[in-house]
Amino acid sequence: MGMTYIQLKVANPKLARKSVSQRFLVDSGAIYTVAPNSILKRLGIKPHSKRVFTLANGETAERQVGDALFAYRGQMAASPVVFGEKNDSNLLGTVTLESMGFILDPLQRELKTLPMNLVAFR
Repeated sequence: MGMTYIQLKVANPKLARKSVSQRFLVDSGAIYTVAPNSILKRLGIKPHSKRVFTLANGETAERQVGDALFAYRGQMAASPVVFGEKNDSNLLGTVTLESMGFILDPLQRELKTLPMNLVAFR
């Protein structure tokens, strides 16, 4: 399996006109998206909580979490974002990915439109 990277716009939900484009690794094993602390602060995004995450090597690390607006291929969604520190990679997690209406096709290494189903009870 290869790795899939995309260019994703990140913005402050309160100031959506101001955004930054960043390259992210699509990580179907990550729940939240990780973006550089410096970018998030420059956009005026503030952390609202701290969470403990498990790293790939099994260690744990505490990181700040806030909310950001993400845009890709004309789709936009608000999602939690982890304030990445010095050695953290930019990761696009499944909460953000699915919120924007995409899913990773691991064989083709590309994002596909996520089927959006509604169920009506009458």
